[in-house]
Amino acid sequence: MTDGLVGGDVAGEPFHAVGWLPARDSASGAESCLGPTLGFHIDLTQDVSKEECEMDSKPLIGLNADYRSARRDSSAFAFLGAGYFNSITKAGGVPLIIPPLEEAADLERLLGMVDGVVLCGGADLDPRNDGFMLHPSQRLLDGRRERFDRLLAGFLADRRIPTFGIGCGMQLINITLGGNLYLHISEDLPRALPHLDAMDTAHRHALEVAPGSLMERVYGEGEIRVNSMHHMAIDELAPGLNVTARCPDGVVEAIESNMDDWFVMGTQFHPQGDSASALDLRVFEEFIAGVVGNVVNMRMVA
Repeated sequence: MTDGLVGGDVAGEPFHAVGWLPARDSASGAESCLGPTLGFHIDLTQDVSKEECEMDSKPLIGLNADYRSARRDSSAFAFLGAGYFNSITKAGGVPLIIPPLEEAADLERLLGMVDGVVLCGGADLDPRNDGFMLHPSQRLLDGRRERFDRLLAGFLADRRIPTFGIGCGMQLINITLGGNLYLHISEDLPRALPHLDAMDTAHRHALEVAPGSLMERVYGEGEIRVNSMHHMAIDELAPGLNVTARCPDGVVEAIESNMDDWFVMGTQFHPQGDSASALDLRVFEEFIAGVVGNVVNMRMVA
């Protein structure tokens, strides 16, 4: 039996395997696996399942962590809501939390490992970084996180890595591609519905989805309600993006790419949040499907 061998197989010399290949015994027909081994015997007659031989096919999904600088009473630390990585796991991905790195080369190396990235939600982006004045209602991201997030978003756009932005992550995608933001909905759009209720973290509003969009595949027809906890929103939409869901007042609630070479999606609402519905997990499933190039079959969710 010779099929499946990798590396040297000379009498009296150790066998050098690089990676693995399935091998089949010509007499028994049993399939076995050549593992990453060096200098010892491999039993090629033992049955090994296909699943044991195949590498794990789940996509690796990066998640940018939030950050808080050191204070008088505590050290600096990074953190991330569990809903983000739990949702990625349930949708079929493997989450990898990315801290706010300070070296671009370190980020480049890490991005070479992942199949997709979720730009997670958080506090407000600083409008002064885009040439606008700071609004008194804004509560800003830590400077280190914002610097990193902007670097990360630029790399994602340049490398065309599949990306899903949530909350301020969606806003950052729009900014990175040349769009801009309303800084305070209640002032910029005085007729808008409430999009933030400080007394109700489960505040929800209706959602109107665009026909033929990813959001329509997720939610289908009928009344749709999603959580809402933001006071900033997309104003001018960047080139390369389509609006795929709005609140009935017109505020943008979801976007996706119309570019052939970059899979991008975003939601202003939070499908990973404690107040999200069971159906909202489908948003993450659609993202994972886009990362691996598959189409998710619609199914009923209780």
